[in-house]
Order: sequence, then C-alpha cells, then structure tokens
Amino acid sequence: MEKKKYFAAKNVSGKKATVAVSMANYIEAGSIIAAASSLTLWQEYLGISNIGIGLLSALSANAFGAALGATIGGPLTDKFGRKIIFNYDLLFYMIGVLFITFSVNFPMLLIGTVITGMAVGAGVPVSWTYIAEEAPGNRRAFRVGATQLAWSIGPAITFVLAVLLAPLGLLGSRIIFFHLFVVAFFTWYLRRGLPESEIWKKQNEVQKKDSAVSKVKMSSLKELFSLKVNRQALFLLIGIYLFWNLTAGAMGYFMPYIYENVGGLSQAQANLLQAFLWTLTVLTTYFGFMRLGDKISRRFLFGIGALMGVVAWIILTFMPMTWPTLIIFVTLWGSAAGIGAQAFYALWTSELFLTRYRASAQGMMYFIVRSGIAIWSFILPTLMATLGFKVAGIVMITFLAIHMVIGIAYAPDTSGKTLEQIEKERYGGTDLPDGKQVGQTSACNRN
Repeated sequence: MEKKKYFAAKNVSGKKATVAVSMANYIEAGSIIAAASSLTLWQEYLGISNIGIGLLSALSANAFGAALGATIGGPLTDKFGRKIIFNYDLLFYMIGVLFITFSVNFPMLLIGTVITGMAVGAGVPVSWTYIAEEAPGNRRAFRVGATQLAWSIGPAITFVLAVLLAPLGLLGSRIIFFHLFVVAFFTWYLRRGLPESEIWKKQNEVQKKDSAVSKVKMSSLKELFSLKVNRQALFLLIGIYLFWNLTAGAMGYFMPYIYENVGGLSQAQANLLQAFLWTLTVLTTYFGFMRLGDKISRRFLFGIGALMGVVAWIILTFMPMTWPTLIIFVTLWGSAAGIGAQAFYALWTSELFLTRYRASAQGMMYFIVRSGIAIWSFILPTLMATLGFKVAGIVMITFLAIHMVIGIAYAPDTSGKTLEQIEKERYGGTDLPDGKQVGQTSACNRN
C-alpha cells in the first residue's frame, strides 16, 4: 500500500502533470539565464577573474554541473522509478538557489552554482522520459514540446525580470534567483502528487519475474553499446545535441556578455534583446513544434530550424554588429530554436531506447553533451579575448553545420507510434523486455 503524502497535491494527472514535469525545463533555462544576465554584476561585486567566470560557467546548470547530475539521476530513475527524482531533486535545487541568492563571496556562489547544476542535470532528462512514456503516440511531440515551451518561457521571463530589476543592480539578480526558488517549491509540491510511469511499472514487474526465475540478461550499459540499433541512436542524438549545444549552450550563458563587450550594448539593451529572442522561441515552439511535430515530416521541420540557425550565425559573424544585424540574428535564431535540436532531442531520446534503460541512456548522453559545453565554455572567453569574436563565430557555424547534416541524414520515422511499437520495430530479432521475439525491421527508419 502506498504511503499517504501529507504535503502533496492530489490527482496530478493529464495537463497538470505535463505542466508539473515540464517545469524542470523552466527551472533549467531560468537558472542559466539568471546567471548569464548577472555575470557582469557578480564579477564586479566579487572581483572575479576571467578564469573564475569560466569556472562558474563550466560547473553550472549549463555545463558540467548538469552533466554530473544526469549520470546520477538517469540510473536511479531506471532502477527505482521516475518518481524518486520528482520527490527529492528539487529539494537540492532549492538549497543551491538559496546559496546563490545570499552569496557574499566567490566560494559560496560557486557551491550554489554546482548544487543547482547537479539538480538540474538529474531532473531534466527524467522529465522528458516521463512525459514521453505517459503521452499518446499521436500526441507525443505536442506533450514533449511542452518541456521545450517551458524551456523557452523561462529565459523570456528571466530576461524581462532582468530588465525591470536592472536599477536594483545585484539585488535585482538576487531577486531573480529567489523567484526560481519559489517556482521550484510549487513545482515540487505538485510533483509529489504525480503517479508513477505506467510503462516503467510494467517493465519493473517483468524484471522482477525474470529475477525470480534467474533469467540472465545483458547489463544495460553493455547492451547500450553492443546493439547496433543503440549505437545508431547514440550517434544521431549526441551528434545533433552536442554540436548544436556547443553553440546554443555557450550562447545562452555568454550572449549578453558578447552583446555588451563586442556589440557595445548596455546591460539593459542586451537583456531586452534576449527577451525578444526567447519570446520568438516560445511562439515557434507552440505553433511550430507542438502543432506540427505530430503532423508533418519531422526531418523537414528539423531541417528548417537547423538551416535558419546556420544562417543566423553567418550573419552575426561576418556582418558588423549593428542594430539591424542583431535584429535579423535574433529573429532567425529565436525562431529556429523553437523547432530545433533541443525539442527534437527531447522527443527522440525518449523514443529510441528500451524502457529499462531509457533514463540511463539519457543521463549518459546528457553527461557527454554538458561536459562538452563545460570545456567549450571554459575556453570561449579566452578564445574571444585572444583571437577575436569572428574566429569564435566560425567555430560556432561549423558546429551548427555538423549538427544539421547529422539530423537531416538520420532523423527517425516515429511519428504517431506508441513507444511499444517503436521498440518492436527498432529491436526486431532481439529480446524485448517481455522476453518475446519480433520480426526484423530496419533499425533506422526514414520519414
């Protein structure tokens, strides 16, 4: 019998459950942008060196802090259920945010950054998994798109707050971080009332029966790399998400810094420009990815977003950073992000692996991607200072071109199918979680 929860919302299901789980993305993006929009203020207040700025970025929710959290959260959720993260993850997040809110020295700020980053890393992949597992096959892009919508709304609101609270200086930044604490608290309260994933519960029962009859299975980690179908999925997902994020992740953290130091904008102008960018992302997420992701070719939709992103960075890199250039860049990139790699990664990473190691696979990939961003974020400030923004921009364009080619070439055909159907098609001829054999099917389906 399930224990009664005395401090939890009741009957959290349907749209309310989607909102509660999606808020992990609001919190993730909000944390990154709260730090990005106040980077100059913290640097002046605490006298942080460029190396210190790089360290904060590398260990944040944008990079290695999230990477470390994902390696912990993924396996825990596959072993003990999706709800274990929902019950405890945000408690750690709230502690980390409070450390940042009340920081009076660099070590305190750094500790809060690491705790917040780890909590984000543990929670975001699990949220994608849970929503995909609970969504109908013909509405999965719409439901998973809600996480992308929350991920876009977080920065839009945070940048607007940064503009409104700019006259307060660092106090305004502390208020922004505290607002994330409040959002996390109410999200945690809602999540306490979530039911466990039905797909995970069925899989867990199968594993218990297998253990009872001493059925030996290949370990999840070994199987993740030994099966060709998994290696193909890893190549696609890491390829699109890592190379896109090397640009988008660095941009999310450093773009206000670039606007101010390369483009000569004021802090308020930089934050307002980013608020406009994220508002466009909100719109294209809803009207593009959520409305069309279950109806038209996903390869085509992904390709449009990827191409717009490449063009946006070509313009920013090779044209003078004037207001017309910045408006064109923000319009293209902001619109592209709504139908880009982040949304498709969240969808495909929840579709292309077996239930028994779905979250673990996400955790491992998230670790690789965020570690890559950590290294690049640590290098980027020095690279721009020594070789200039144009060289950094060319590198960013290269990353985006690689992710575009991989995504268009290997996009899977999973639209309208249940996760069980996708498993049977992709893992034909291998042991499925129920121990049955199914007919051989091409491992990499096309639209």
